[in-house]
Amino acid sequence: MKMKHFTRLLSLFFILITSFSLANSTIVSHDERAITINGKRRILLSGSIHYPRSTADMWPDLINKAKDGGLDAIETYVFWNAHEPKRREYDFSGNLDVVRFIKTIQDAGLYSVLRIGPYVCAEWNYGGFPVWLHNMPNMKFRTVNPSFMNEMQNFTTKIVEMMKEEKLFASQGGPIILAQIENEYGNVISSYGAAGKAYIDWCANMANSLDIGVPWLMCQQPNAPQPMLETCNGFYCDQYEPTNPSTPKMWTENWTGWFKNWGGKHPYRTAEDLAFSVARFFQTGGTFQNYYMYHGGTNFGRVAGGPYITTSYDYHAPIDEFGNLNQPKWGHLKQLHRVLKSMEKSLTYGNISRIDLGNSIKATIYTTKEGSSCFIGNVNATANALVNFKGKDYHVPAWSVSVLPECDKEAYNTAKVNTQTSIMTEDSSKPEKLEWTWRPESAQKMILKSSGDLIAKGLVDQKDVTNDASDYLWYMTRVHLDKKDPLWSRNMTLRVHSNAHVLHAYVNGKYVGNQFVKDGKFDYRFEKKVNHLVHGTNHISLLSVSVGLQNYGAFFESGPTGINGPVSLVGYKGEETIEKDLSQHQWDYKIGLNGYNNKLFSTKSVGHIKWANEMFPTSRMLTWYKAKFKAPLGKEPVIVDFNGLGKGEAWINGQSIGRYWPSFNSSDDGCKDECDYRGEYGSDKCAFMCGEPTQRWYHVPRSFLKASGHNTITLFEEMGGNPSMVNFKTVVVGTVCARAHEHNKVELSCHNHPISAVKFASFGNPVGHCGTFAVGTCQGDKDAVKTVAKECVGKLNCTINVSSDTFGSTLDCGDSPKKLAVELEC
Repeated sequence: MKMKHFTRLLSLFFILITSFSLANSTIVSHDERAITINGKRRILLSGSIHYPRSTADMWPDLINKAKDGGLDAIETYVFWNAHEPKRREYDFSGNLDVVRFIKTIQDAGLYSVLRIGPYVCAEWNYGGFPVWLHNMPNMKFRTVNPSFMNEMQNFTTKIVEMMKEEKLFASQGGPIILAQIENEYGNVISSYGAAGKAYIDWCANMANSLDIGVPWLMCQQPNAPQPMLETCNGFYCDQYEPTNPSTPKMWTENWTGWFKNWGGKHPYRTAEDLAFSVARFFQTGGTFQNYYMYHGGTNFGRVAGGPYITTSYDYHAPIDEFGNLNQPKWGHLKQLHRVLKSMEKSLTYGNISRIDLGNSIKATIYTTKEGSSCFIGNVNATANALVNFKGKDYHVPAWSVSVLPECDKEAYNTAKVNTQTSIMTEDSSKPEKLEWTWRPESAQKMILKSSGDLIAKGLVDQKDVTNDASDYLWYMTRVHLDKKDPLWSRNMTLRVHSNAHVLHAYVNGKYVGNQFVKDGKFDYRFEKKVNHLVHGTNHISLLSVSVGLQNYGAFFESGPTGINGPVSLVGYKGEETIEKDLSQHQWDYKIGLNGYNNKLFSTKSVGHIKWANEMFPTSRMLTWYKAKFKAPLGKEPVIVDFNGLGKGEAWINGQSIGRYWPSFNSSDDGCKDECDYRGEYGSDKCAFMCGEPTQRWYHVPRSFLKASGHNTITLFEEMGGNPSMVNFKTVVVGTVCARAHEHNKVELSCHNHPISAVKFASFGNPVGHCGTFAVGTCQGDKDAVKTVAKECVGKLNCTINVSSDTFGSTLDCGDSPKKLAVELEC
């Protein structure tokens, strides 16, 4: 009897445990209208934050700012080449701790969207694929290839099992409500023919077999195999409709700005246009929307893809590279999110009716038994509209959407920004003068001996030799020339057909010249006159430099890198040209540089390596520099100014903050003083900082620094620069401006610093922009500067009610809409 009683108690215990587990699980499904969570249709607002592009100590703050901005979920890719740099050797430490990142999301009370891929694109090196994968026998990516499919399944399964072990899927009570397999394959599937369709079917079956208990996504994949959910990516997805009628309308990448290429201009997408794209999407039946990026972050080390993707991956996102709020974008979207959430039931359960009001203006009404919610959209790119809707007049500017939660009052318009603009600047403190030491790369002996790590007949693709262990690969060969050689003349050149992103050439240890791509054409001919050839043995040494491996396109893995030839010496004798092809000679290959191999960037001293502090060189190629510095005081983000440097890589206390190239300026053309938000956005629209370095300032995470004592900065300068101009600063809010509309409240803040002064304030019809505001033809009869100063000066933040009650009568303005323009000093 005792044993039976014990058995019954044990059975009851397991029933209770099972019931508790089920009660804490989340059932995620979908129907034709929306993702459903525990049976309830949801409006879901998500934002991309990539864990390796920030540091682990930044994650809680970034995620909490996203939550405060009105997001429900955080999306991230999983980066295969970061986690499996060598086959079956894994790294989930530091800022690669994806489990910790997901748990940090969970701790904030948000959902997670896990895009496993494992192809990610993301302007990440090689699209996230490890280069060892490419170098496996008979390998082809993203098609029916047994070797690739085996490796892809192995990594995908490992990530899924890690999430399951930590109970991170919603079906286990965790935050992950959606997962993604593959990525934008629909953009390239036609290039793979029938094998492409077979491959994507295999992806779906493989993912489905992992039994994660939440839906799988396939973005940019029309007719995605069931039960995968297809989604849209782009600047606008309001016109997108899923090909499967049972799939809700979902948007996995709303591009909040754009990435930067070395030599490119700075992209800028306005808050008005981004908000317009979101409101239009929900007006036309969308229910899940993800910002790509919500925080872009930094490409530390060599993770930037491309070619030519910059170290900064700021993306002009709502949270900037350093973790600051990008205002007005963050605040303007927050207000939209609040309004959309108030309409959730109508948008997910309501009957939809549409009214064409003419001249590209349409109203959409979502009706339930409890009430209605409405949108009025004006997609005309030039004409503002006065719209009479349900007996009331609404001023709807061109290229905007008015949102009416109860169909009787405008709560939000995408073109009417009622949030502050924060002008970020570096702090004004005097920078510390750095004392530099230096040493040469010391490649001379090697290139004169033509001795390397590998010997091969003919030219070999760079990534096949390096396995992407370094940006640098030396190609070295010898050629014998005697007095009777037909080539010999007074006019001889070295000619190289190159796919190197940057090429440096040496003959007999003497520098011949370099060439780097400026026009996006990574297939070019280098030819320079050579004066150093001798009778006898000559040493030809070519340094090939990669600046991020290609990350997008059909068959991108097979794209050439390095020097693929031919390489030849050319003799010109009058009209006669004689060419000696060296391509099939024996070539020696040296991976990387001596300084890298000797870890000159490490904080651990290497006794036999000496650094000089005399005869400090500037504009010297292939040179290492080192200096000590103190961390800037405070908690604000730290940046380092590399103005004056050429091109290279930088380390702080042994940790790489990425490649630098401040000597590469963008073109002088294509920028305008004014940016018109109206009309479709493209990556070149509203670009700014023409004729300036693509990137001058570089992020130094606080976690890389020692708060007390000395820190060490190490530079490898490839092209030649002047480190004496390098200095460290913090990023702070310098000026706050707002241009708020009547009958709204505007919140003003200097981000944890007190507001020090009011530089301008006027309520009426002020003109100009931040920094150039001026009084218009009318304004309130109360002194606006004094009114704002009383509310704001000396405070960390303040809220201003934009109305005649606050600023006095504006009879001279007539019936036209009034605005408050204000500029504060922090």
